[in-house]
Amino acid sequence: MTEPGRPRCVLAYSGGLDTTVAVHWLTHTRGFEVVTLSVDLGETVAAEVLQRRALSAGAIAAHVLDAKELFVTNFVWPTLQAGALYQGVYPLATALGRPLIARLLVEVAREVGASAVAHGCTAKGNDQVRFDVAVGALAPGLEVVAPLRQWRMGRSEEIAYAAEHGLEITATRESPYSVDANLWGRSVETGVLEDPWVEPPADAFAWTREPGQAPREGLEIQIGFEAGIPRRIDGEVVEPAALVARLNSLAGEQGVGRIDHVEDRLVGIKSREIYEAPAAVVLDTAHRALESLTLSKDVLRFKRLVGDEWAQLTYDGLWFSALRQSLAAFVASTQNFVTGEVRLRLRQGAVQLLGRTSPSSLYRRDLATYELAGDNFQHQAAEGFLSIFGLPLRTQAAVQGNLWEASRPLLPSVPRGIAQGAEQAKTEPGASPD
Repeated sequence: MTEPGRPRCVLAYSGGLDTTVAVHWLTHTRGFEVVTLSVDLGETVAAEVLQRRALSAGAIAAHVLDAKELFVTNFVWPTLQAGALYQGVYPLATALGRPLIARLLVEVAREVGASAVAHGCTAKGNDQVRFDVAVGALAPGLEVVAPLRQWRMGRSEEIAYAAEHGLEITATRESPYSVDANLWGRSVETGVLEDPWVEPPADAFAWTREPGQAPREGLEIQIGFEAGIPRRIDGEVVEPAALVARLNSLAGEQGVGRIDHVEDRLVGIKSREIYEAPAAVVLDTAHRALESLTLSKDVLRFKRLVGDEWAQLTYDGLWFSALRQSLAAFVASTQNFVTGEVRLRLRQGAVQLLGRTSPSSLYRRDLATYELAGDNFQHQAAEGFLSIFGLPLRTQAAVQGNLWEASRPLLPSVPRGIAQGAEQAKTEPGASPD
């Protein structure tokens, strides 16, 4: 039952030790009525377990929302279209999930009349930034509470706190890894992984088979896109969340999707991260291949810059910034003709591009061919093109002299072997005089 006059807080609830203790702590230490929100992005405990656990810890209401389709459609697909990989490798799985959860926290807070939202992030990671900044952008008037930044408890103290207050938890010892997962990827850190020299142990992986143990024959698949969005696997139309899940299974079985990366966190430290992202790796490869057919040279060049900026903004928790939204308008405008099919072979951890085709392809065989038959390229135009293209450099050389690079010979003198060969040629019978 609710108590009049008590403030209300909506807590992002995973059902784990931290957030279960947070329910009780927010209720009894901070004086909140706690409403929990659990968002299923593909790796969530069963709804009935989450609700029972939250309510037994003292929550006045426990909501569980299936947001897998929202996640893929509104966050994953635009990022795939942008070609955004943080530092060139990380598909941003966790970073993409946080702004969606933050937005849903704000919406539920408005519905239940809450004055605050809360999350279970620590003071050392990136996720606290993503939650705090996103909530501040969407609802500046909401207080953001982070219990793990405020209480003086480590994991063992939390377990003791839970036992003292009769909280339902499953943790009895610390896991060797810190893991976060959703449909788009799985992130693993801490433990032995904190030494960048150590090979990731087999138990760090859950979605991907050891590449050396994957089937040698591999698997050939075909991905169909419409306006830059994956729609089909081997000709079959598949809904967004199911498409990602299927590719995670198919590619993971072939050992595809393992990423070992030392990345730069927003808080200024380097962190060794292990990622599993089978679907993301496959779809990024396929999407880039199709764009190579359908986008112009200048758009491709500029879009690479946009993708890097998109990745940085997302990683830094600035999904709702004006710049990211402006970049989204540009990216969307580039995808109108990114429609077609891509063939790939997945084999023992590798993704091999086999072919691509599009009704909007800018590739023309009659221009690219080196065969005389069917060649429509105007070869005679090359001389005029080269004359105009090289005009600035020829003008500079004529007016200002040779470039610095050209004025310094790479060889200090003619190599002796070449000089001897020339002298020998002069003395041989029949040699032409100078």
